[in-house]
Amino acid sequence: MTVTLDPTDWLILAELQRDGRVPFTELGRRVSLSASAVTERVRRLEAEGVITGYRADVDLAKAGFAVLAVVRLKYPGSRHEPLHRLLGERSEILECLRTTGDDCYTLKVAATSMPHLERLVDELAGFGSTTTSIVYSQTLPYRGPGLRNATPS
Repeated sequence: MTVTLDPTDWLILAELQRDGRVPFTELGRRVSLSASAVTERVRRLEAEGVITGYRADVDLAKAGFAVLAVVRLKYPGSRHEPLHRLLGERSEILECLRTTGDDCYTLKVAATSMPHLERLVDELAGFGSTTTSIVYSQTLPYRGPGLRNATPS
């Protein structure tokens, strides 16, 4: 079900993506609402499932995960539960997208070293053919689901 959002809701979402810990009084100031009005809107957005959570952005290299990679997986099987279990168990797998095209899954993974990445890719290769790309740098940092300064037409 699609939720109808007005321009103020979009402003609130943009501000919360920029800083999920902003106090409601400051958030209200930024979007020209009282603290109580902005609190009510945020609670509604949470209740309707538009806001699904809050997160901390982590510098992976400083946390000991110096190797970032994208792994594409061609999964020939029809039973995806074993792979889904592995995805849930391995915290090094940061994201997984089920995709169309030649690859079935695209995964973003973090590893402490090249041998660590190799072990992880070997484990994933047990499910199908893999292609791994090492990330040199992140040109565009995570910015949520692309809602900053964007509104549907």
